[in-house]
Amino acid sequence: MQLVDFKTVAANYKVIFFDAFGVLKNSEGLLPGIGHTFDWLRETGKDFYVLTNDASRGPHELAESYYRQGFYAITPERIISSGMLAREYLDLKVRNGIVAYLGTEKSAHYLETTGLTTLPISHVDLKDIDNINALVLLDDEGFDWNTDLTKTVNLLRKRNIPVIVANTDATYPVSKTRISIAIGAVAKMIEGIVGKQFIRFGKPDAQLFMFAYERLENAAHIGKRDILMVGDTLKTDILGGNKFGLDTALVLTGNTQPQDAEVLIRSTGIIPTYICKSIVIR
Repeated sequence: MQLVDFKTVAANYKVIFFDAFGVLKNSEGLLPGIGHTFDWLRETGKDFYVLTNDASRGPHELAESYYRQGFYAITPERIISSGMLAREYLDLKVRNGIVAYLGTEKSAHYLETTGLTTLPISHVDLKDIDNINALVLLDDEGFDWNTDLTKTVNLLRKRNIPVIVANTDATYPVSKTRISIAIGAVAKMIEGIVGKQFIRFGKPDAQLFMFAYERLENAAHIGKRDILMVGDTLKTDILGGNKFGLDTALVLTGNTQPQDAEVLIRSTGIIPTYICKSIVIR
């Protein structure tokens, strides 16, 4: 396994797509020295965006989480979230009624901007569900895992409605040695119970990459060969970038640990264009 310097790699591209958790930050906060990387990106005229499966908060609140740590390079306009795709789907396909959701009030920001009535699953009355026209799975917090997941299953047994999974991640790291179950895994469990297929947005789905591609500042002058996707997870970031036709760089600061990288690449068959220790430029 050959490691290459991120700065050397990034110099060959006009646009960089970054994953967030495991690339820019980890359970302890922002990666030390990350500001130097973004100073260099600005100095060299590189365009950049953060592509995240995090649908727990809207882009403004996600940007605020960086600001609170003294990092101002990532503005709301630079954040492309899978929750934005869920909102677009609802705008196009669900014209009226109530959208029930699993997640926090902050994550429901994506639904409220559509003009539809939103209702947390905890407030759903299973005796009065005729006006519930969609269900969105947003975040792994904000509901009771026992009563509300059971209620979700029974809602879907009674109502044949579209179910949108706004975050496809199965797990996320909470420390160097521990992970937590994410809403993507919850969705897969419920899918198996009710025997229905849900609509998923987020990496590795190509729609998130197309959504970001269409929003590039100079899209008419940018081809896929001009874009590098940087991520820490083979099955989402790297697979998604590969499927969309982008060059990809796997970094070893998050889900993929240095001692496991070569084995995981061989066993999954998901091959990044480059492998970098991190994106931090010294």
